Amino acid sequence: MTNALIVIDVQESFRARPLWKTNSNPDVIENVGRLVDAARAAGDAVIWVVHSEPGTGGVFDPESGFVRVVDELKPAADEPLLVKYVHNAFTGTDLQHRLTVGGVRAVTVCGLRTEQCVETTARVASDLGYDVTFAVDATSTSPIPHRDAPADQTVEELLADPRTLSAQDVVTRTEYALAGRFATIRTVAEILGE
Repeated sequence: MTNALIVIDVQESFRARPLWKTNSNPDVIENVGRLVDAARAAGDAVIWVVHSEPGTGGVFDPESGFVRVVDELKPAADEPLLVKYVHNAFTGTDLQHRLTVGGVRAVTVCGLRTEQCVETTARVASDLGYDVTFAVDATSTSPIPHRDAPADQTVEELLADPRTLSAQDVVTRTEYALAGRFATIRTVAEILGE
């Protein structure tokens, strides 16, 4: 069985946002790097994905200069870098074609944000018939505001609002939602056999 590591949205855009200081996993970039190194050593495919929102003027607008893989990680010359415009890495990209041509049947997903693009990609991959591993500690997220919270609230207001869903609760919910249905939940140590 051929395997692929899909690295989702580990990009400077997130670090450019004030919300980054609430990042649930300070080791996320290091953990993603460990998975990349292991995948390369095993001869598995490594596919990089970044999120782009052209014309928005925000940190996900390519004009901002932040729509690039974080400085600590570098895609190899033979590793594709796909640009997506929606939450999952399949819609609007040639990811599925690349996996099919490569004979890939199992994927490991990691990246930012746990409950958004990484979870959504895991769900779509599962629906497409891939064996999915969700590398939980190679993902990261931030607290989520209540649906009625003002859109312009500050990070401090977000954290002070008792209705805010904590980052740890987001990760836990994601694990419960995916496990046994869409993906196998594993830590980096478990994936690497440590």
